[in-house]
Amino acid sequence: MIATIETNSKKYKIDLSKALDISIPMRASEKNVNAWYQNPPKIEPVQDGDWIASVAEGADINFNNIHFNPHAHGTHTECVGHITKKFHSVNQNLKQFFFLAEVITVAPEKHKTDFFISKKQIQFALGNKKREAVILRTIPNTNEKLNQQYSNTNPPYLLEEAAIYLREKGVKHLLIDLPSIDKEKDGGELLAHRAFWNTAGRKRMDATITELIFVPNTVQDGTYFLNLQIAPFENDATPSKPVLFEIE
Repeated sequence: MIATIETNSKKYKIDLSKALDISIPMRASEKNVNAWYQNPPKIEPVQDGDWIASVAEGADINFNNIHFNPHAHGTHTECVGHITKKFHSVNQNLKQFFFLAEVITVAPEKHKTDFFISKKQIQFALGNKKREAVILRTIPNTNEKLNQQYSNTNPPYLLEEAAIYLREKGVKHLLIDLPSIDKEKDGGELLAHRAFWNTAGRKRMDATITELIFVPNTVQDGTYFLNLQIAPFENDATPSKPVLFEIE
């Protein structure tokens, strides 16, 4: 099914039957991707006395409870409420779901024991392109990202200068295949988050950060349309399903 989308007075055609899902599914497994020192997610049937809400256990239905943390257990989208004293819900602030997006691939730079992504790298990858969303794939890019255990591993992160550059370039939605855009242990500074959402000035309430995505190597760098699908949780972050569509 071909759809036509118009943005900035330009028309683009996409094939809705050819979606490229870049989310990581959540599983009740030790092999589920994990960060921030959390136990694996749980998906288990309700139990009431001897009755277990599982067809395999003799019930008429499957009726599961799910226990998880959106920041730790898979692809999630967060808003400025992640770092503000006042409560803000991503479900209330994200009201548009289709964006012109650019996929870029970056090899984080090494400095002592850290790996980081600099302004210069993103500048080089984006060039003069103006995009509403940027999907940042880091290399090496292997299937291990689907079940990586990130706690206490000091993953790569964005420098503050890189986040400022993206904000000033007008990027409202940043998607990355890491557990955070900030350093795992930074003493609570959260410099890249604060810079991207502009918490020292006029907060960018409609801007989002999506973490723990996975962009397969079969997806080439370039321009796509992004459908950023979120679960309607009234929370600072929610599980999400970003989907890319090639432009015809």
